[in-house]
Formats: sequence, structure tokens, C-alpha cells
Amino acid sequence: MRKLLCAVIVLTAVLISLGATAGWAQQGAADVIIMFREGVSHADRDATVRRAGALLRFNYATIRAAAAHVPHAAAMRLLEQHPDVVAIIPDRPVQAHAEIVPAGVQRIGAAPGQSGYTGAGVGVAIADTGIDLNHLDLKPFGSVCFYAYSSSCQDDNGHGTHVGGIVAARDNDRDVVGVAPNATLYAVKVLDRSGNGSDSTVMAGLDWIADNASLVSPPIRVVNMSLGRAGTLNDNPALRAMVQAVYGLGVSIVVSAGNDSSKEVSQQVPATYPEVMAVASATALDGSNAGCKSFRSIIPRDTASYFTTDGAYNLATGIGVTVSAPGADKENVTRSCFASSVGILSTRLGGGTTRMSGTSMAAPHVAGVVALMWQRALLSGGFLLPEDARLQIRGGVDRDGVAPLNSPTGGYTFDGEREGILFAPGALD
Repeated sequence: MRKLLCAVIVLTAVLISLGATAGWAQQGAADVIIMFREGVSHADRDATVRRAGALLRFNYATIRAAAAHVPHAAAMRLLEQHPDVVAIIPDRPVQAHAEIVPAGVQRIGAAPGQSGYTGAGVGVAIADTGIDLNHLDLKPFGSVCFYAYSSSCQDDNGHGTHVGGIVAARDNDRDVVGVAPNATLYAVKVLDRSGNGSDSTVMAGLDWIADNASLVSPPIRVVNMSLGRAGTLNDNPALRAMVQAVYGLGVSIVVSAGNDSSKEVSQQVPATYPEVMAVASATALDGSNAGCKSFRSIIPRDTASYFTTDGAYNLATGIGVTVSAPGADKENVTRSCFASSVGILSTRLGGGTTRMSGTSMAAPHVAGVVALMWQRALLSGGFLLPEDARLQIRGGVDRDGVAPLNSPTGGYTFDGEREGILFAPGALD
């Protein structure tokens, strides 16, 4: 990942493409999410969809909604006219937000022995591309899992494996160590081999989490979703309701803020939801300068990543970035005056390690710290509500009011709040 420094030229970077489907209702065939009136049973939802000539994809248990493929305009009209249907929402695509690292784990104060906790007895659901079930640095896994794609929870992309390693790579003298190395990972495969999914697959994963969070051992206390799309707070009330249902169970939901520096969190879904903890990206280490004459300095640690989406946290609405965390090791200045991102080191699909950069890597640092906080609460016989976790994280940050530092590149725009850098010991005091 590279960005030309603004000392030479301003280069607008678009690191991901997140598009909402336009004119879906007029296109005939469409994937949709259908919301039903109160009292409509699971079986009646199934029958309504099928009688209209649509293909049922998911029939959710947590909220009164179903996802379906509608093959033609006639079927869409039947659904729109059915008295039990209150809304039909486009099933918008979502994608992985980006491409630990020991540097990131070290920066947040969660290296082995630093915090005094390991995440033992805490379940963390990784809603992503799956997890490499054969990776020796991630075993053992939770005994059950969910998949919306292919025929197993096995990762076929690598993104979910990398994210899972940041949370809980084992402290076993192999590869890397995660923030909460004794936490139990649950694979929730909501993205396909290309890192793509949709609102409905994310909802299906959350639906599974809501149904199973308290049934599995250890229970799921944290969800990490390093994914998203462009959107607004109210563009899919069914997805919002599903997030609220999981949140209402006392499960903390951590989400990547997004990798478009031209946008704010209020323009990203699900990062805009007040129920989630949206995480922006910053560097973990000082970078280097290979001899750029127009920019003679280096890009120091705790600088806002040039690609990160941000947005000041609003206490009244609950919308905005909760905290910044390492989403890249560092940014080096090349001789030609580009900023080049060195990714976070974590587990790789097929074994070993690899580097990736993005807010997708920042979010699991926070998910891991929440797992540490949950372990502390459980050991004292307590419970950790999502808002208590948010308050403790925001109250325990490092360099509050100072970091993240402004990026010297042209794309990032300071949002007016320096929320500080995630710091585990501060959150665990």
C-alpha cells in the first residue's frame, strides 16, 4: 500500500470499492431482505417467499425477516403486495476492509505478561471469510461454527485467518502471538473466497451468534467484523435490528471503521451503528525515510493511517470512532516521496504468517482487548456490558488528546478528535 506525500502532490486513494445496488426493484431479479409484520411465524415467512416464486436464502430466528432471491418483477410485486410484508430492502454487498502483529500487540501493551490476562474462558466470533482450521497457531477452535458460503467454515481467502490471529494466535513459540492468546475463536463465515458478502450473509452470521452465544462453551462474548460497505444509519433496518439483538445479549461488537479516508464512520455500515465499536487505524512504529527531499522527516508511530476512515465520537448519538489501534506496522517514505505501508504480521492461510494493512487489522486488536477485559470480569464474578467495555477502552487510551497524529499525506482529514491509541493495561486498571 503506497500513498504519495502531499509535499509533492495530493493523490486521492480509494482502497476499497463498496457499492450499494441501485434500482434493484426495477431490475427484475434481485437479492433482497424482507421484513414481516409482528406475529408472522417462521413457517409463514417461508411460505410467503416460496408462494411468490422467490428462492428463500435465510429465514432469520432473531428478528422477523428473511433473505431471498427474487427471480423476476412479477415475484417482486407479489411480495410487495403481501399483507404480511412491511418492507423489502436491497441486499447490499459488503467486503473485507483491507488487506499482528507483535509490533501492534506490543504497542497496545498486550504482549505476553504485560496485561496479566490472556482471554481464557472467553469466546470471540470472527465474522469474516472463515478461519484456517488447520493453522497450528490458531488451534484449538470453538467446537461449532457457521458458514454462509461453500460447505465448511474453512477460510478460502486468508482475511479471516489473519484477523483471527491478531485476536488469539497462541503463545506457543510458533509464528506470532495474539492480543488474547487463550481466547477461543469461533469461525463465522459471512464472506466468500473473494472477500465479498452481503447484508443478508452478515445477518445470517449474526443470527447464528445470537442463537448460539450462550449455548457454546466458552460463551461468545465478543464479535469482530472487519468488513463493511458504504451506507447510512437507516438504510437497512433489518441489519440494524440484528446488530441490536446481538448487542442486547451483552455481546460486544467490534467493527473496522473503513479504508476510505474521504469518508467518515457515519457513511459506513455497520461502523455507523451506535451499538458497535468502530475502530480507526494508526501506525504502531516509527517509519523510515529513504531520501525524499521534499519531506525530510519520518512518519512517526501513532500517526493516523493515510487510508483510514474516521469520525469524532458523538456521546449523544453514539456514532463515531471509539478508538484508534494499529492497522499497520509503519509507513515508510520512499525516495520518490510515496508513503508505503508495512502491514501487520499475523497468521496466514496455509500456515505461517503474512502482512496486511487496514482497519481490518486495527479492529481485532480491540476485540482481543475486550476479551482480556471479559476474562477479568469473569474472574471477579462479574459481567461486562458492551457500553462498559467502550467506556473503559476510551478511558484507558494512550496519548489521549494527542494521538492519532495527522497524516502527512493528502487524503486523510483530521476529524476534530484525537481519541488516543488503544492501550490494554490502561483499559485493565
